Amino acid sequence: MKKPIKVIISGGGTGGHIFPALSIAESLKAIAPETDILFVGALGKMEMEKVPAAGYPIKGLPVAGLQRKLSLKNLALPFKVFKSLRMAGKILKEFQPDVAVGVGGFASAPLLWSASHHGIPTLIQEQNSYAGLTNKIVGRRAKTICTAYEGMEKFFPKDRIILTGNPIRAEINRPTAAQREEGYRFYGLDPQKKTLFVVGGSLGCRTLNQTLMRWIENGGDRAGFQVIWQCGKYYKESVDAFVAAHPAANVHHYDFIRRMDLAYAVADVIVSRAGAGTISELCVAGKATIFVPSPNVAEDHQTHNAMALVSKGAARMVKDAEAPEKLMGVAEELLNNPAEIASLEENILKLARKDAGEVIAKEVLKLVKER
Repeated sequence: MKKPIKVIISGGGTGGHIFPALSIAESLKAIAPETDILFVGALGKMEMEKVPAAGYPIKGLPVAGLQRKLSLKNLALPFKVFKSLRMAGKILKEFQPDVAVGVGGFASAPLLWSASHHGIPTLIQEQNSYAGLTNKIVGRRAKTICTAYEGMEKFFPKDRIILTGNPIRAEINRPTAAQREEGYRFYGLDPQKKTLFVVGGSLGCRTLNQTLMRWIENGGDRAGFQVIWQCGKYYKESVDAFVAAHPAANVHHYDFIRRMDLAYAVADVIVSRAGAGTISELCVAGKATIFVPSPNVAEDHQTHNAMALVSKGAARMVKDAEAPEKLMGVAEELLNNPAEIASLEENILKLARKDAGEVIAKEVLKLVKER
């Protein structure tokens, strides 16, 4: 009987890391159904919930990220890293993987570092146009480096880079008319009105939430368009309280969007942060988008991500600091400009890579054969 291939996938912290990781896992299973997959994440982070919900086992490490502001939490970091390295070594010994895959985020560092020092081939997937600190460190010993943007040889050895794009959720496609109709019913929307979808990521976005609240206070409830607003679980209570005090029939708010495919389908224009995974989904969905890059990320990589599209006429961008004043005006202007919407949709579709998960899965299996 043929021995099943064993693969560890490590990383997480946000949906931007978790969804690509799950996409790679699904692609591996599609190509080689007997593959045994184990996830490794950070204790207390959302992967510990999302991965088991998708049907995969996961082990958590106590590792944490470095706080960018002066914090007492940083004093405990070396102890958490040491403990995580020890636990990662034990996981590798017990599971005995053929390959270890890292999708970024501090959760992947101990596992990939341990794997490379135990002679286990590693593959990393860098989602952003500016490489993260973890991937820059573990990338030095990685056999294969899968990237979503060109020009990444400034961070990694050129001969190990493969341009694959970012894996996305299988349900994300160019929306159909039927999906659009289903989306109107699902979200209780008026098909005769234009729809703006404001999405701040799985955890939420303070700037976008404050912008929406300010807009509603200034008469947004009388606007001629409707809004789907993802406020994020961290802000749910405060946003619920605000909406109760400022009812707006044209605004539908949710802490988490469970049918992202339908939200994309009904949206005429989308406002979003510029995380790499989100951008990849928007390219495949072919949606006119206004990016508001987060300024609170390493090396301002979300601005780099957004500008890669803006420079190709595939998106608009509003700076985070300018969003409360300008964003909703820009959004309304775009909603009323069907010619520009059509141009943005056409250009962003040219950047789509639907098969990234499959391409990366094949690279993982290639490492198994070469071992």
